[in-house]
Amino acid sequence: MSDLADLMAARRLKLDRLTARGVTPYPWTYAATHRLGVVHTAFATAGPEEGAEEVAVCGRIMAWRGHGKTAFAHLEDATGRLQFYCRQDVLGEAAFAALDDLDVGDFAGVRGPVFRTRTGELTVKARAVDILAKSLRPLPEKWHGLKDEELRWRHRAVDLAANADSRRVFRIRSRATSLIREFLDGRGYMEVETPVLQPLYGGAEATPFTTHYESLDATFYLRISNELYLKRLLVGGLDRVYEFSRNFRNEGLDRTHSPEFTLLELYEAYADYGDMMRLTEELFRRVVTAVNTEFNGTAEPVLTYQGARLDLGSPWHRLPFVPALAAKLGFDPLGATDDALRTAARAAHVADVDRHSRPKLLDKLFSALVQDGLTGPAFVTDHPLELTPLAKAHREDPRLVERFEPIIAGFEIGNAFSELNDPVEQRRRFDAQAALRAAGDAEAHALDEEYLQTMEQGMPPAGGLGIGVDRFIMLLCDVTTIRDVVLFPQLRPGAP
Repeated sequence: MSDLADLMAARRLKLDRLTARGVTPYPWTYAATHRLGVVHTAFATAGPEEGAEEVAVCGRIMAWRGHGKTAFAHLEDATGRLQFYCRQDVLGEAAFAALDDLDVGDFAGVRGPVFRTRTGELTVKARAVDILAKSLRPLPEKWHGLKDEELRWRHRAVDLAANADSRRVFRIRSRATSLIREFLDGRGYMEVETPVLQPLYGGAEATPFTTHYESLDATFYLRISNELYLKRLLVGGLDRVYEFSRNFRNEGLDRTHSPEFTLLELYEAYADYGDMMRLTEELFRRVVTAVNTEFNGTAEPVLTYQGARLDLGSPWHRLPFVPALAAKLGFDPLGATDDALRTAARAAHVADVDRHSRPKLLDKLFSALVQDGLTGPAFVTDHPLELTPLAKAHREDPRLVERFEPIIAGFEIGNAFSELNDPVEQRRRFDAQAALRAAGDAEAHALDEEYLQTMEQGMPPAGGLGIGVDRFIMLLCDVTTIRDVVLFPQLRPGAP
């Protein structure tokens, strides 16, 4: 038998012994009085004497040290870790002997008084130890941990049990989304929900996942964006709305892209992209400061990402798209021919140059020549009109749109516009996108007749902002791949 099989067989024997003694190894509940982190707070001043108050705590056993007639162990839950101490003369000979059937990885409940050991560690002196769930498969050995990325992503439950750093990432993620909600709710925004299954996808340039709606006998799509539905709400009089949406784009996997991702999208009537820039700066500053205060012991609006210090407390740098790209190309990209752009793209090592439409070439060239070198925080502003069919034309240069992308650490964190609310111009833009689709650009925006009819009823001027939540969490947690901040990331089929 393999080592793992031997270990599992030994644990099954212990399970059988527990059952034979009349112990229920998987009870229905446990009446805990405190979570483990709360014990540290509530008994912060405890001394070496046992207090009169008993606690009942529970969690997973993460360490075990036996010394004859005594044993020390550690319980761990989502709030922290706490030591407990077992003595044969306190538990009784039979109950103490039964501890031999416990293993690291088991869930247990412990009842007893709290005291502090001679080494200063807060400890529960066990007067009763109850098995709450017998672990039949051992966790990775603590001195090795679970280091292989692929295994961590495929077996997230084991990763979370074994790695405190992974648990910290998802605690930060949960807290950050709560802080964003608090920020927007305080500004009068209303959280809403829009359809995941859509009869026509839109709001971005991407290839959708397609499904069949059996009861309607119709093709539907998993949403690539919720933009067009949220803007319908502006028409309906809900003038400040936001949504945390799961979006799905049928694209490749890399360190900043996942086919399933979380997007924060918000719209504010009577605002423009300048207002959205100010809102973005304040939102990032508030969230980063609060996360640092709670998790990092500092109250500064500063991120440290892969060794680079990123100050979000000062106004972000503004970088206009066209002048920045022109400086790298040596010519005006708006006046250049498609052939000139393709030649420049080949020189910049852009992949699949010949299949890209003109808007895609401009976007790929900017990413390769400008964006990858931006540390930020910065706003890339005023993109070419042909890149952005849903944004309002720039009030000073009709060749451009009022759009910005927040860039931090070289990658795009979001996207924002002064929203196009002219239905005649929007129809013209959709028609131009249809021509791109006919020419082979499968990601060009589809024409949404229902959305156009809604716009024709009157849509107020508005500013819109989308923020990639997963990428934001990457920055907050200083990790380099999006899969580390998604509990169950999409992976290629493979061995377990």
